[in-house]
Amino acid sequence: MIVGVPTEIKSDERRVGLTPNSVNELVASGSPVVVQSGAGAGIGAADSDYEAAGASILPDAAAVFEAAEMIVKVKEPQAIERAMLKPEHLLFTYLHLAPDPEQTADLVASGATCIAYETVTDNHGGLPLLAPMSQVAGRMSVQAGAHHLEAPMGGAGLLLGGVPGVAPAKVAVIGGGVVGENAVEMAVGLGAEVTVLDRSGAVLDRLAKRFGSTIKTIHSNAATTREVVVNSDLVIGAVLVRGARAPKIVTEDMVREMRAGSVLVDVAIDQGGCTETAKATTHADPTYVVHDVVHYCVANMPGAVPRTSTYALNNDTLPFAVALARDGAKAAIEADAHLANGLNVANGKITDQAVAQALGYEYHSPISALS
Repeated sequence: MIVGVPTEIKSDERRVGLTPNSVNELVASGSPVVVQSGAGAGIGAADSDYEAAGASILPDAAAVFEAAEMIVKVKEPQAIERAMLKPEHLLFTYLHLAPDPEQTADLVASGATCIAYETVTDNHGGLPLLAPMSQVAGRMSVQAGAHHLEAPMGGAGLLLGGVPGVAPAKVAVIGGGVVGENAVEMAVGLGAEVTVLDRSGAVLDRLAKRFGSTIKTIHSNAATTREVVVNSDLVIGAVLVRGARAPKIVTEDMVREMRAGSVLVDVAIDQGGCTETAKATTHADPTYVVHDVVHYCVANMPGAVPRTSTYALNNDTLPFAVALARDGAKAAIEADAHLANGLNVANGKITDQAVAQALGYEYHSPISALS
């Protein structure tokens, strides 16, 4: 199967679907690769690097979509890219369909087979292709929050870790999964006063054992969430429900009660956000203010560190990409139930239960849709 890598065109997105090393692996496994000229510029990979790895360079996205059978990207296809998808295409990328009815409708209409990184599972119940970007986003959420607590950025003028004799900022992390744990690690490292909320006792126990007395762990419900949120200087939303819209954990009333100049970073914005006042922003225009609270809701946070993000992502996506390109979607999915969980759209049918429920589509099992 011919694999194509177009240049990412989402605002301020500098990652790329495949590194030159990944191209080399695909070519060695018998899958030709075509790459759009300049696709790797954001990670410092020149066209010549891809050619040395065995890829052919094509001038534009249209040529890549025309030549390739399998399209490997990072972010969800934009409208102009969706218009180039055909029934014979296999798309492998992040999709985040539940909060995006327009994209979903276009993918259904295209007839293409679409596998989402974020719903591929593993033997431990995790999301291995989402995890590396969750690690990056979790760490970046604290960097972004600390920066926007500074007065020139509209914040309250607080140093996250304080100094001797002056109390540190209070950080609330809502959700103790991969994003949350990485946010906690950064916030603790910077000396903040950190509280983690989660509904899972096992998650709170794990975090308490790892971080000890450097954090507070609280079982999340409406009352405890409100109390912690309104008394925090930085709130990080790190809630995820696989494939589904994020639940609205932080209400507008809670935001209204927060101190002026506080900062809210909603990492769940890709799935619609876990805050009622959240709306997607970009790296070019990352924040807005609601009720005197600075909101940072960039939908592709890891795109700001494309080298780290791309290589981390490829470490985990490459084995699946090789299997898909070598065996085809149907055979690869029949052989791997976890990859089957990644299938969201096939032959005009929705194959993910959470997406179907969120957007009102009939659900079809992956195997039946591919057949």
